[in-house]
Amino acid sequence: MKAFYEVYTDAGGEYRFRLKAPNGEIILASEGYKTKAGCMNGIESVKENSVIEARFESYEDKSGKHRFRLKAANAQVIGLSEAYESEAGLKGGISSVQKWAPEAEIKEL
Repeated sequence: MKAFYEVYTDAGGEYRFRLKAPNGEIILASEGYKTKAGCMNGIESVKENSVIEARFESYEDKSGKHRFRLKAANAQVIGLSEAYESEAGLKGGISSVQKWAPEAEIKEL
């Protein structure tokens, strides 16, 4: 099984995508886009930027969980991680995105 981007419309009518690992776990999620074309461009940006380690920004959220953001060259956030209990888990999440994002298929719901 391969990793894939799942494109869907949220309750507010915006387009979003989730990058899922081969085991089905979400490893990156997008913010909302007003158009499907914008969402698809977001996926292309993830594919390009996920291979550049400097584009990942790690941080701790208010509850003390570890998270990361993937940013484009213009510093715009193009993907957000799930929460991780440990820094090791966070690093594993970044590695998964770097490994799977560039070649993942796109599935529309």
